[in-house]
Amino acid sequence: MHRETEARPGPFGAQPPTHGPRPHRIALLFNANKVYDREIVAGIGAYMGSTRAVWDLFMEDDFRCRPWEMEGWGGDGIIADFDDPEISKALSQSPCPVVAVGSSYASPADYPTGIPYVATDNLQLIRLAHEHLLSVGITEFAMYSAPLNPGNRWAQEREKAFATVVGGPNAHRAIFRGEATHASGWQDAMSKLIVWLQALPKPLGIIAVNDARARHVMQACLIAGLAVPEEIAIIGIDNDPLTQTLSRIPMSSVIQGTQEMGMTAARLLHRMLCGGRECSAPVLVAPAGIHIATSSQHQALRNPYVMRARHYIRQYAAQGIKAEQVVDYLGLARSTLDAYFRKELGHTVHDEIMHTKLAKAKELLLDAQLSCASIAIQCGFTTLQYMHAVFRRELGCTPREYQLSQRTS
Repeated sequence: MHRETEARPGPFGAQPPTHGPRPHRIALLFNANKVYDREIVAGIGAYMGSTRAVWDLFMEDDFRCRPWEMEGWGGDGIIADFDDPEISKALSQSPCPVVAVGSSYASPADYPTGIPYVATDNLQLIRLAHEHLLSVGITEFAMYSAPLNPGNRWAQEREKAFATVVGGPNAHRAIFRGEATHASGWQDAMSKLIVWLQALPKPLGIIAVNDARARHVMQACLIAGLAVPEEIAIIGIDNDPLTQTLSRIPMSSVIQGTQEMGMTAARLLHRMLCGGRECSAPVLVAPAGIHIATSSQHQALRNPYVMRARHYIRQYAAQGIKAEQVVDYLGLARSTLDAYFRKELGHTVHDEIMHTKLAKAKELLLDAQLSCASIAIQCGFTTLQYMHAVFRRELGCTPREYQLSQRTS
């Protein structure tokens, strides 16, 4: 047991102890350039901040992971991403305690033996996405996965979960792995994805294995003129802020319990370092929730012009388009399109554009770092005063009052 030394008075009074418990040296082997890994590392940090764990952490300066360089490191413990087969292989005979973090497996035999394992629950991730799509009236489902690859075992496990959740003899046929993303083959990959999407029954719900693949589906739909979410409702997994930024239509996504995974992994390692018993069974962590956005908010519409108009508005409302541009795009008279909108939705084309801008502004107001003036520009309002007028008319409050109400609710 480590023993702290007694503090001795110095020239400026009592000084803190010069010696104490030696910090444990812990390596975090994650590719922290990925949002999934970063959030797990954040969970580890949250555990350290809430306990008396005194750890000196080692991570590569560029946030990439190089397990083959760990030989001779001589630390006290490791928490590592075992979705990477190189890490799993490199640490199988580690002399110091290791806690693995990664994907859940349908077969218990696929988990590493003799190593505590904290897993994202793939079955629950897919089930949550499926239940959401069911709730908006979708009855046909497909999955956009990732190519077979040792580093993509998590994707194949989500395919198994999809087949289990959706069920039926055609579940496996509704899975498309597509191509790996390479600049030279991007056009060909998009073409194949579009052909697959066009052949499927509509309306359709697509569950993508992660947000990056969900963005591919979104791009393919925009290229092919498939209305999102009226014809194809899309939901990803990860709730990656970068994907949200890059998507013309806001993307729905299942939120993994990554911070809880990191905290659980740190708790298990801390217990081992203090002489506690290892956890023999994998610990499955359920998803933290779901971020619901436009891409999956399917609404059954009978009129194809209304469907196409809404698809166009979702893409370009924030650029300040007006109703005239929508009717020009469709080749209809303004009065005709307004009549279609009133029959289907109970409001006009102009109202639809305004509602879309307002929805985006409400979402951006959740970010306290953005000014109201900046939000007005990003949402396509001509002036800040105009955005204020819309908020007062539609919500009975100013943008700042709405922001404050969301913080306290």
